Amino acid sequence: MPDSISRETIDSDDIDPDFVDKIVEAGADRLRTCIQCGTCSSVCPSGRRTAFRTRELMRKALLGLRNEVLSSPDLWLCATCLTCLERCPRQIKVTDAIIIMRNMAVAEGFMLPQHRKTSQKLLSTGHAVPLDKANRTMRKELGLKEVPPTVHSDEKALADVVEIMERTGFRKLIEGEESEE
Repeated sequence: MPDSISRETIDSDDIDPDFVDKIVEAGADRLRTCIQCGTCSSVCPSGRRTAFRTRELMRKALLGLRNEVLSSPDLWLCATCLTCLERCPRQIKVTDAIIIMRNMAVAEGFMLPQHRKTSQKLLSTGHAVPLDKANRTMRKELGLKEVPPTVHSDEKALADVVEIMERTGFRKLIEGEESEE
């Protein structure tokens, strides 16, 4: 056999046979019908600009490569535009599966630093985009109130948002164990 061919094997310890079941039970009910045709990857706008390959992620999920999928930065490259679902010959809810896997990843501590930072802004201000001086100036120039009628201008509403984040466990997911003070 030529030296240039490499064979990669998957250790059985790396396979979680229940992984795909958990994804299906959470709402990606047709995932098992994937025929690996590659349509999802070929139509993916994110895949045109990044190394993201939807088909590869779905295949790894089907194989039960749970840790590899959940720890992969590729999981976060999906733009959730639903183009894959629109074009899939099997009508597989690929975007739903990715969102489900993202939720699983966050629950296990896997999250891109940029997403964690945005989530922390949401925790502190009630918004993912801060109302900084530039945003206030832009709003004023557009003839809008500098502070929009959102949680930025309503302390009770912000307190309600924070309470929702506490009750749903969002704060704990984003901040980690140290938030249990």
